[in-house]
Amino acid sequence: MHLGRSRIYRAVLMLCVTALLRPVAAGAAQPPPTVVERIDATFAGVVAGLSAVLFWEPIAATVTDAGGAPARDAATGQPRKNGIPLIVLVLVTGAAFFTVYMRFINVRAFRHAIAVIRGHYDRPEDAGQITHAQALTAALSATIGLGNIAGVAVAVGMGGPGAVFWMLLIATLGMTSKFVECTLAHVYRRIEPDGTVYGGPMYYLEIGLAERGMAPFGKALGVVFAVLCIGGSFGGGNMFQANQCFQAVAGQLPPALAGHPSLPWLFGLALALLVGLVIVGGIRRIGEVTVRLVPFMALLYCLTCVSILLRHLHAVPDAVHLIFAHAFSFEAGLGGFVGVAVMGIRRAVFSNEAGIGSAAIAHAAARTEEPVREGMVAMVGPFVDTIVICFMTAMVVIVTGAWNHPAAGEGVAMTSYAFATVFPWFPNILAVCVFLFAYSTLISWSYYGEKATAYLFGHTYRVALTYRLVFLACVVLGTVSSLSNVLDFSDMMILSMAFPNIVGAVILSPKIRAMTADYWHRHRAGEMPVYR
Repeated sequence: MHLGRSRIYRAVLMLCVTALLRPVAAGAAQPPPTVVERIDATFAGVVAGLSAVLFWEPIAATVTDAGGAPARDAATGQPRKNGIPLIVLVLVTGAAFFTVYMRFINVRAFRHAIAVIRGHYDRPEDAGQITHAQALTAALSATIGLGNIAGVAVAVGMGGPGAVFWMLLIATLGMTSKFVECTLAHVYRRIEPDGTVYGGPMYYLEIGLAERGMAPFGKALGVVFAVLCIGGSFGGGNMFQANQCFQAVAGQLPPALAGHPSLPWLFGLALALLVGLVIVGGIRRIGEVTVRLVPFMALLYCLTCVSILLRHLHAVPDAVHLIFAHAFSFEAGLGGFVGVAVMGIRRAVFSNEAGIGSAAIAHAAARTEEPVREGMVAMVGPFVDTIVICFMTAMVVIVTGAWNHPAAGEGVAMTSYAFATVFPWFPNILAVCVFLFAYSTLISWSYYGEKATAYLFGHTYRVALTYRLVFLACVVLGTVSSLSNVLDFSDMMILSMAFPNIVGAVILSPKIRAMTADYWHRHRAGEMPVYR
C-alpha cells in the first residue's frame, strides 16, 4: 500500500521540482535569476492565492476618525476597514465551541493538569515513549518562538495595549482546543512492536472519521493535513527560525565579523549540527532535551522581563489600566474596536497554535493509558506560551513606553529597545533568548514533519533518514537565503492545517466529551491512584 502511494507522491514531487526550476519569465534581465530567486518567484502567485483565502475578511467594519467620518487609507484613499480573517475566525469559533461543549474543562481541570505534569500520576509501565512533562515541553518548544518576542510587539505596536486583553482571552479558549486535539491523538495513536508511537491529526482524522462511516472523507483530510504539516515544517518551523536566529546573533557581533560572507554558512552548518544531534534520537531525545531547555529558556526570559517590570514598577498599574481601557475603546468607531481585537486574537492563535493540530503529534507519544489525562496536560501549553510569556513581552513594551515610541521600531527591534531601557547589555540576553527559542522550535518541528512524512510514505528508517537530511539542509538554506515568498507560503501551510483539524475534531468531539465525563467522575471519586 505504501509503495503505490510513494510512487504517486514521488511523481508529484518531481513535477513540483520541475516547475520550480523552470524560468519564471522569458527574456529575464541580465544577469539571469539564480535558482533561489526562481524558486522564490515561483511561489509568489501561490502565496497571493492562499492569502486571498486565509486572510479573507468575512467580518469587517470601517474605521472612523474622531469626528465619526470614515478614515481613509493614505495610499489608496479608500475607506480603511478592520476585519477578522477567515482562518482566525475558524480557530476562534472552534476554540469557543470546544470550551462550551467541554464545559470549561480548561478552567475546572487546570489544577489537576499541573499535578499530572509534576508526575503524580506517572506509571512507568504505561505504553508510550516520553513522560507527560516531556510531551508538554516538546510541544512548547515548537510554539515558544520568535512570535512570543517579535509578534507580540507588533500586535501591541499596531493594535495598542488593548490587543493584550484579547490575546489573553483567546488563549484561554484555545486551551480547550489543545485539550480536544491532543486527547484525540492519544485515542487513535498507533504503537509499533518496538514501542515507536505514531499519532496526530492525520491518524485521528483517518481512523476516527472511518468509525463514523466517513472513511474517504477522513482519509482525504488526513492526507491534506500531512502535506501541509510537511510544508510548514520546512519553512515556518525551520528556514524562518534559522534565518531570524542568525539575524539576531549577527546583530550582536562586531560589524567586521557580522558582515563576513562566510559567517552565514558557518552559522547554518553549526546550527544544523546542533539540531541533528538531537533529532537523530527521535522523540525520546527531543523530550530529554526540551524538558531541560524549555524551562530554562522560559525562566531566563521571564526573569529578564520581571527585572524590567520591577525597574518600571510605578508604570505597571497604568499599563494594566491601558490594557482594559483600550480593549473596549470605540474612539475610532466599530472598525477601530475590531482592529484592536483582531491584533490580539491573531497573536494568540498564531503563537500557541491551538487548533492547528501540531502539538497533538508530540502529545500522542506520552506514556499513559488515559487519553483525557494527556489532553489536560496539553491545555497547559497555551497558558505558558501566551498567558505567561507573551503577556510578559506585552507588559515590557508597554511599561517602557516602547509600544508608541518613534525610535523603538517594530517587532524584535521594539522588544530590544524596551530591554535596553534598563541596562544597555540586556539586548544581548534577548539575542540568547531568540537563539534558544528558534532552536527549540527547529527540533520539535522536525519531529512533526517526520511523523507526517511517515504517514504518507511509510514507517521506515529510509523515509525518516531522508526527511532528516532534507530538514537539516533547509536549516543551512534558511540561514544563507531570504526566501520571502517560500517562507510566507510555509507559514500559510501551517495556518491551513487548522481547516482539516478543526473539522475532524468537531465531528469527533462527542466521543471526547463522553470520555472526559467518565474520567472526571473517576477522578472525583478517588479511583485514580497517585504514585508520587
